[in-house]
Amino acid sequence: MESDTTIRRNTPRSSCAPQKNSNFQDQRGDNSRGNVKKKPELGLFLIGEGVVFVLLVVFISALWALVHLSTQQLLVGKSTGEFNAVRARKDLERITGVGPRTVGSVENEVLTVNYLLEQVEQIRSESGAGPHAVTLDLQRPTGSFSIDFLGGFTSYYDRVTNIAVRLEPKDGAQHFMLANCHFDSVANSPGASDDAVSCAVMLEVLRSLASLSSPLTHGVIFLFNGAEENVLQASHGFITQHPWAKQVKAFVNLEAAGVGGKEVVFQTGPENPWLVQAYVHAAVHPFASVVGQEVFQSGIIPSDTDFRIYRDFGNIPGIDLAFIENGFLYHTKYDTSDRILTDSIQRAGDNILALLKHLAMSEKLADSSEYRHGNMVFFDVLGVVAVAYPARVGTIINCMAVMATFLYLAKKSSLPSNKGGRYLRALALAVCVALLSWVATLLSVLIVSLVVTLTGCSMFWYTHFSAAVALYGSAAAGKILLVHTLAKNLYYGGVRRVELAELFFDVSLLLWCCALLFLTLRGLCSAYVPMLMVAFPLATKLLLTEHFRQRGASVPYAVLYLLGLTLPYVHLMFLIWVVFEIFCPILGRSGTEIPPDVVLASLITLATILFSSYFMHFIYLVRSSKRVLTILGSIFAVVIILVSSGLFFPYSSDPHKPRPKRVIIQHTTRTFHTLNGSVEHMDSGLWINSFDYTGMNYITPHVPEINDTIRTRHQDDLPFGGFPWFLPVRFLIKKSWFLPAPVVSPKSPLEFRLVSKQVTEWGTVKMSFEAKGPSHMSVYLRPHTGTSLSSWSFGDGTPQFDLNGEYFIFYSHGLDAPAWHFWLEIQPPSDPPAEEGIISIAVSCHYFGKDPRTPQLDALLERFPAWTFPSSWVSTYHMYRY
Repeated sequence: MESDTTIRRNTPRSSCAPQKNSNFQDQRGDNSRGNVKKKPELGLFLIGEGVVFVLLVVFISALWALVHLSTQQLLVGKSTGEFNAVRARKDLERITGVGPRTVGSVENEVLTVNYLLEQVEQIRSESGAGPHAVTLDLQRPTGSFSIDFLGGFTSYYDRVTNIAVRLEPKDGAQHFMLANCHFDSVANSPGASDDAVSCAVMLEVLRSLASLSSPLTHGVIFLFNGAEENVLQASHGFITQHPWAKQVKAFVNLEAAGVGGKEVVFQTGPENPWLVQAYVHAAVHPFASVVGQEVFQSGIIPSDTDFRIYRDFGNIPGIDLAFIENGFLYHTKYDTSDRILTDSIQRAGDNILALLKHLAMSEKLADSSEYRHGNMVFFDVLGVVAVAYPARVGTIINCMAVMATFLYLAKKSSLPSNKGGRYLRALALAVCVALLSWVATLLSVLIVSLVVTLTGCSMFWYTHFSAAVALYGSAAAGKILLVHTLAKNLYYGGVRRVELAELFFDVSLLLWCCALLFLTLRGLCSAYVPMLMVAFPLATKLLLTEHFRQRGASVPYAVLYLLGLTLPYVHLMFLIWVVFEIFCPILGRSGTEIPPDVVLASLITLATILFSSYFMHFIYLVRSSKRVLTILGSIFAVVIILVSSGLFFPYSSDPHKPRPKRVIIQHTTRTFHTLNGSVEHMDSGLWINSFDYTGMNYITPHVPEINDTIRTRHQDDLPFGGFPWFLPVRFLIKKSWFLPAPVVSPKSPLEFRLVSKQVTEWGTVKMSFEAKGPSHMSVYLRPHTGTSLSSWSFGDGTPQFDLNGEYFIFYSHGLDAPAWHFWLEIQPPSDPPAEEGIISIAVSCHYFGKDPRTPQLDALLERFPAWTFPSSWVSTYHMYRY
């Protein structure tokens, strides 16, 4: 054989099967060269299909076992003993024991606040003789701001609660770290993980720092904010209004998008690489990913945290940590303290305590602006060790990997046997084959997912994720294998298999190198992932070149090849686990318009493509792939039959592993007023929304009256479709049901009136309003045709509209709040129709808690199956025209 990179045609016989006793024997010709030793015919030596299949199954299983072990191993090594998780658990149980803590409720504003104040006072008295001073301040801020979350809306808050605790040396401090958590919860959820456990952790961290025998260099402000679930209101009140905020140089935010498990660093910055370095240096049990940061900040995940407020309104850098496991229970009744392991509290406490202590002693905190510029590449290796280096160093490393790849490929193309661009043409063609296999695979799997969706079996995987892997994964792997098998047998039939294997390894290397180059040029720190997928396989291939030349495609070669892929592949497997851990629960609350099976099938296909990239090498080293194709086809056929038969029910009420279906039910009364203020129309009913794609399909057999006959349409000529949306998610949920019911009579009905109306000297109409009602209200504004909203009293004064061109103002208040006053400045058309007015304004009121519930609502809830989580409350909707 001329070269192990030469693509040569051979007879079909010599490329299909090895010949006995001729694999690696010296070949001697009978021509004029005499006894000249020839190179061994590697094309005659192929690996058995079963051997490769077993090796790959063992390899993938081992990787999954490592990742699973790392996610379950909450503590790495022994705890330092400075943080008492048992005491923190008692705080957690006391906080969640009061029940759901919505803003404005007694549970949130009185019971929880009093408990936190008692604990802080106790810490202050216990540490009085130490070197630190503890100062407590109870803040009740009022303010407003606009945010582009959920398509864009405006938030207004009045007298929400902040408990700020200032820990500093007794001789004072000039610079402070901020540690933030929130003690409020969504309605109908005890909010243990989101975010009571963080409050418990912060209390214990405060107790530990306050009891230190030597003083910290800088101070730490612990902020227990009471209005995060109302879209980040309390943090805005602190950072824009509290006098201590001016001394804050950086922050740490504790959040949750799941229930328990490990807390992951998923956002840092902006810039300020010294914060990441501090985490890497201090964290006892590291868990961090710059990939998560860039995915989260891209807006793909429909969520946000107080990180945004401190970054955008405070202009300070920080670190965002969140629990991400078991997001199926996030914001449900199952988010209870017993589901959070004590080890999970311990690891979070160890990490936060060590990090705050490190930052409070750091010189960089005093002059953080000096260390501001630059980003960091950061990730952990199975939770054992964290790796971090400056992005500029990452760029150099990435460029070196790209250069090494092109030198490797250039050397191959410059061999005498590849003159005239022979190798480059073969490489380009092979790239096309690989890309074709991926496109064909994606299209095929998407067709399967659409069939599953159209046959009413969507979300079968919600409780049985392994079934989705078996269905979509087998389809993806089988399609990739089929395309390459056809290419091998039909197009490359006369080419030596070993040479093809070499060629397709080069294809994988080149494609990963292109991904590396693209991400590096985009300035993304996530480029380290393709860097690993280039550097390690390339080094492995170079080290095995001589082995491959001497022994060919042997079992030892295959084992060594896979061992060389272990580090990048185990990290890739971990990232894939994180993706599914986050996105599978999200698909259960992503609304009625996005087919979740299409999304999940795409993710599984992408994971299969990424994982199989360097396995293409083996497809061309096996004698045949018929048995593997048969196995994959059989798995697919069996699973698709089981799915079609309805064996896999999406939801579960198993107390050990619940997978609830999320439903929102509002017993609402709607009142529509004419231009002169009289009531034009009024109705009342139970307004039902599904948070996932299946709608009421699985509910109807249990509650027959909830069926398509009561499906309701949103009226586009009314503000927000004529319904009392709590948040502006109408673009996600377009299917709803309206079951007629008696009129509701809340204890605090809406009082809404036009206070004044005047025409300004520049021709606009300024209207002032007063509203008084419950702790949660939303105002929807819909200017009529030809009318525009030019200014208002919210935020910076510039109206911000949503995706539908309407305006949404979210309002909440704490206890003893006065009436809400606001004004709008409207630019009317030159000739407004007298009978329609210039603007429609709707006000929805939302009543949480037990008191305003109705018998009809309770009766309906009792009929819902145990595997549902119906979040319910009473509401009203009043629409006015002016």
